[in-house]
Amino acid sequence: MNRTRQLRLRLLATVFAAASVISARTVAAEPVAQASPPPALPTPLAELPPPAGSPQPPVMLAQIPPPATPAPVAAPAPAAPPSTDPPAQTTNDTEPFAWGDFTWLNGNSRQSKAPLDTKYFTPEILLDVNYTASLNNPIDNTVVGSTALSRNQEFTLAFMGFGGDFHYDNARGRIMTQFGVRSTLVPRNDFSATRGQFDLYTALRYVSESYGGLHLPYLHGINIDAGIFMSYVGLFSYDNYENWMYLPSFTSDNTPWFFNGIRIQIFPTDKLKIEPWIINGWQTYGKFNSLPGFGAQTLWRPTEWLSFISNDYVGWDTQDNPGRIRFHSDNSFQMRWYNQPNGNLPFIRAAFSITADIGGESGGGPTSTVTPFGGKGTEGNCTPATPCTQHFLSAMAYHRLWFSPKWAWTVGGGVMNNPGRYLVLAPTGNASPAGIVQPLGTAPATNGFDLSSGTKFNAWDYETGFQWMPNEQFTFDAEFNHRQADVNYFAGHGGVTSPDGYITTATPAGWRPDLTKADTRIIFAALTRF
Repeated sequence: MNRTRQLRLRLLATVFAAASVISARTVAAEPVAQASPPPALPTPLAELPPPAGSPQPPVMLAQIPPPATPAPVAAPAPAAPPSTDPPAQTTNDTEPFAWGDFTWLNGNSRQSKAPLDTKYFTPEILLDVNYTASLNNPIDNTVVGSTALSRNQEFTLAFMGFGGDFHYDNARGRIMTQFGVRSTLVPRNDFSATRGQFDLYTALRYVSESYGGLHLPYLHGINIDAGIFMSYVGLFSYDNYENWMYLPSFTSDNTPWFFNGIRIQIFPTDKLKIEPWIINGWQTYGKFNSLPGFGAQTLWRPTEWLSFISNDYVGWDTQDNPGRIRFHSDNSFQMRWYNQPNGNLPFIRAAFSITADIGGESGGGPTSTVTPFGGKGTEGNCTPATPCTQHFLSAMAYHRLWFSPKWAWTVGGGVMNNPGRYLVLAPTGNASPAGIVQPLGTAPATNGFDLSSGTKFNAWDYETGFQWMPNEQFTFDAEFNHRQADVNYFAGHGGVTSPDGYITTATPAGWRPDLTKADTRIIFAALTRF
């Protein structure tokens, strides 16, 4: 009986195992959407030992089901197309001077971004309109001794420029046109354009900046540019929108606004720029003599609230006098000493700038020998034995308070000592010195201002003004300015043109331009920049 029972149980276990194998084969053969683990086999019953002497039944080995069909592998994503963006401008993580807010600086843009910027070109539009009135009230409405102002008691389009910056694949360039009175006012001080042919005055007067070059991604960037570029000698910018005051002191007004040549901007760190130049001369379109001028700018901003800049130059810039050498060093320090938008004082920001220049000329011909200091000669007697003193010493300082982001007040002034008058801005009209080309239809000057070696010139000025800046694109400027010289220099009431102030009126014998030692005026300006 027990043997029969054992045989039954063994038979049931064998049948159950066979059914499980068949079921597993059927499931594995069916198509499935996803791979799933094979069904688990039932746990076999515990086998009892067969009775002694009984034959062993055949044993069916459990068959392993075939492996499940693997899930299809997703096709790899297509490779992204190559980028058309220009390559990074430098191999360093930090762009020079981009780590801080320098919109407070005198001579620097206060815009946080270019409003019209595009991928390859950053357009720029500049408009400068002023109105000024002098207590001297000259009858010819002419301003003497400035590169920012030109006409009295008239609304004047001083500057209209449009252009911008090109940047693609490490190539770079800038173009800025120059229309308005400044296209006549600034080039007239360049005597080099009278050398040779092709009328450089006409060819270049409508260009304020035009250069092209290459960016090299070494250190924190190296730029190599050739053409006409701004100098920033004297701290103030040629674009009055960037300045604390509209009319700068003599240190800025009487030093170069532009250079024509080659510059190399080297950024060893993101806080330092070294910029050597090889140029035609001291704010000249052409060259006076055989050698070019050489110079360099060094700009260092160790923190957000300090800035140091030095411009240094050496050249040969005297007509028909290749032996006379000129040197000049221009140095500025700016400091933002307060910056608390939520502070308890009535102003949110305060800063000041100090600029000091030293320069001179040395050498010359038998009758025009000069020395920077200690000369014993007098006008008309500047010999190698008794050279005449010829130097430029000047300084200016400004202080600015911001009452809000939209309102600011500035006060400042400066002094200038320039024996030999080689950097004095020449008067115009009938007081134009010999060598300055008069406008078409204007008779040659009969009483030119004396720019000879051995002459003296000392001047000083002070000014104050408010600026209203409702947004980053517009500035309204209102200021008061007084200038004083130790010789007759500024336009008096009689003007510098003719008895009635018109260039079409002949000047009778004995008529002289009316020059005076002082000029006091008010200035209003509307400055727009996109």
